[in-house]
Amino acid sequence: MTLLSVLLTVTFCSTLSAIAQPYEKGQSVEAFTAPDQHGTPFTFQPAETRFLLISHDMAAGKKANAALNTLGKDHLPGKKAIYIANIHGMPSIGRYFAIPKMKKYAHRIILADDAKLIAKFPQQEGKVTVLKLASGRIQSISYWNPESEPVDNVLK
Repeated sequence: MTLLSVLLTVTFCSTLSAIAQPYEKGQSVEAFTAPDQHGTPFTFQPAETRFLLISHDMAAGKKANAALNTLGKDHLPGKKAIYIANIHGMPSIGRYFAIPKMKKYAHRIILADDAKLIAKFPQQEGKVTVLKLASGRIQSISYWNPESEPVDNVLK
């Protein structure tokens, strides 16, 4: 009985550890499906994507949306880039106002409402995470400050 308890505890802890660890350089990014700001399902295809931009907090998200909106709807797809906004934990009243506002942006916003999905992406407070991919593997991880830096500086 004690051996079984130890094995279960070790398995549980290693599973939690695997879930809680953000992606690192060299790792493959897993495919996922999430809706965009218009409610259209989006399936992330790692091998077809060059850049993933992820805003983890509302302040960075607002700045990123303002910067990306000025570039038009074709800019990110032209760079094989996808923009993901973390909406997990956003209260219903916040969504009531935020999502209609997001629908006005020209660029596509993938809405991540899954804590496990968001936890996989590294983050720096106040910045947008940028994962550069090649064949679905992370080549580099950088952080974009949309308030002071053009997005094309990190999409190279």
